[in-house]
Amino acid sequence: MDADVTDSAGPPSDPGRPAGDKPQSRSQEEPVPGGPAPGDGGDGPAESPGTARPSEEPDTGAAGSAADGGGAAGSGPGAQTWADRPKDGVVVARRRRWLRRTALAASFLVLVAAGVGWWMYKKLDGNITTDTSAAAELKAYEEERPTPVVMDARNILLIGSDSRAGENREYGRDDGGSQRSDTTILLHLAADRKSATAVSLPRDLMVEVPSCRTADDEKSRERFAQFNSAFETGGTACTIRTVERMTGIRIDHHMVVDFNGFKDMVDAVDGVEICLKKPIDDKDAHLELPAGRQTLDGEEALGYVRARKSLGNGSDTERMERQQQFLGALVNKMQSNGVLLNPTRLYPVLDAATKSLTTDPGLDSLRDLYDLVRGMRDVPTDQVQFLTVPRQPYRQDPNRDELVEPDAGELFRQLREDKPVAVVPADELEEARQDQEKTRDGKPDDAGSESPTPTPTYSGSSAADDLCKQ
Repeated sequence: MDADVTDSAGPPSDPGRPAGDKPQSRSQEEPVPGGPAPGDGGDGPAESPGTARPSEEPDTGAAGSAADGGGAAGSGPGAQTWADRPKDGVVVARRRRWLRRTALAASFLVLVAAGVGWWMYKKLDGNITTDTSAAAELKAYEEERPTPVVMDARNILLIGSDSRAGENREYGRDDGGSQRSDTTILLHLAADRKSATAVSLPRDLMVEVPSCRTADDEKSRERFAQFNSAFETGGTACTIRTVERMTGIRIDHHMVVDFNGFKDMVDAVDGVEICLKKPIDDKDAHLELPAGRQTLDGEEALGYVRARKSLGNGSDTERMERQQQFLGALVNKMQSNGVLLNPTRLYPVLDAATKSLTTDPGLDSLRDLYDLVRGMRDVPTDQVQFLTVPRQPYRQDPNRDELVEPDAGELFRQLREDKPVAVVPADELEEARQDQEKTRDGKPDDAGSESPTPTPTYSGSSAADDLCKQ
């Protein structure tokens, strides 16, 4: 009898042990109604009428009624007890509520992010102005335009407008909104996107300007004139046709940027670092800077690249060199600081650029511009090169320029065929030429063996150059 009592199953209300398991000791069991409570003393536990044996059904009295509302409680193996059921139910309910709230919060954040992203995209996309008139004008002259030689290469004409109308009036007199191309750069992107070459075209260069349609819907006459007059006469289309006639290079796209757009881009990247060998005090450009390394904000940068009379010999040549060096520093800043790979830093740059940008229909969307930028972001800075087309003072007017041949023709051919060019500082190029002449003079005309054609080298700079070390 005692053995049977000791091995009896615990009551159904015993949490954590299903019916039929052996208890560890009698002291762990609930007190039996009518019997002594555990720990009351005595020689040992006494069998109670209310205690169920293993072979018997458990008591379905008051305890059973409380456990199941008057019904049978824990009648089978694995059934939950009265104490377990509400506890597990609360945990499960809380967990489900937490999961629902988390899912709702995540869905809300996704919707907000998508909405903000779409708004930003549409805003940037809407900033860009499309130049449909230039596209229509170029289409009318399609037969005379050059044929592309390398399909995957891209040639983009960058035009800096010198209009003084609107917000640009503070930079000079507004002569009825007329404008000329203050800066024109032919940007060549190699087909493999491993190099980019920017060639400055002097505004004072004397070139053949074709007959163009004017703003009054008239036809201008074909003439030999100053290069930047093409923009004033027939706008972007006339400038593109002038460049194509001069170089034989097909222009794929164009961009026109005004002064304020340039300023805002510089401010968007938190300024650009330059190095000045001498201090600058230019009243016309509203610019006063000390010598040495320093960071220019947008307003100072604009004055720096436009200053002419008080810097150097006052020529447009030196101004173009400053523009090239500054653009190189801007490219370096954008790449080294991860602007092109950081959406939060890239957005203000794109916002500033697109607000003042006029492009052809092939570049008038944010997707098109992004594809263009993405193709350039992996170009090494030492392969982002800047140079000015070979030129010299015009024979009939030293205040104008003319092309130097065959150097200019060779440069245009290299770009047209997507072949490499090299740039070095002007003093290094001059030293190399002198050494080449000395070597040539010391050998007979037929001396030496044939060697591969060297890469044409021009005076210029790259985005990797440190201006303070030159």
